Amino acid sequence: MIRRIVKLQIKASEIESFKNLFKENQHRIVAFEGCNHAELWQDKNDNNIFFTYSLWNSEADLNAYRHSKIFKGIWTETKKKFSGKPAAWSLDKMEF
Repeated sequence: MIRRIVKLQIKASEIESFKNLFKENQHRIVAFEGCNHAELWQDKNDNNIFFTYSLWNSEADLNAYRHSKIFKGIWTETKKKFSGKPAAWSLDKMEF
């Protein structure tokens, strides 16, 4: 299982629009083959900073999504709202 975290810095004037964009598309992301979960987090100290958190069965599933029409449409709209460069991490959960 892959955990994907993406940090996004959004223009203040675009925050509500960005939240709505995620809300409108969350079900499409989760419905994509290999995705088990997707949610949006907002920083408590800086309202312009958001994180998406998603769970994927495999890196192949994540990459298939990243090359899909769904992602390209969402990402095109999201990029218009940026006030800084995004950062992304793919992580494995440590089980002890």
